Amino acid sequence: MNTDSALAALAALAHPTRLETFRQLIRHEPEGLSTGALVAASGLSQSTFSTHLAVLAKAGLVIAEKRGRQQIQRADVSTLVALMTFLARDCCQGRAELCEPLLAELTCC
Repeated sequence: MNTDSALAALAALAHPTRLETFRQLIRHEPEGLSTGALVAASGLSQSTFSTHLAVLAKAGLVIAEKRGRQQIQRADVSTLVALMTFLARDCCQGRAELCEPLLAELTCC
């Protein structure tokens, strides 16, 4: 991941609706959720929610899959991993022990 991609992903997640949508999709990996279910959970109109979904998709955080008559949205976990790696790689300056609290937090739950 490069700086531009990281900034696009962070900007996409910097809105309450988009952040909550992405978190919902992460919780429902790998099966994903229908667009209709996401719209209903958001409480927004279809058109307003579609705008938010488009921002997430453009940033590479969400992938749409057609399943029968439904449009299923899935989180792109590889983008999440790339973003987290990008953010953490340089901050530790090669000292893995500085990232141990982060790793412990991720594995505890």
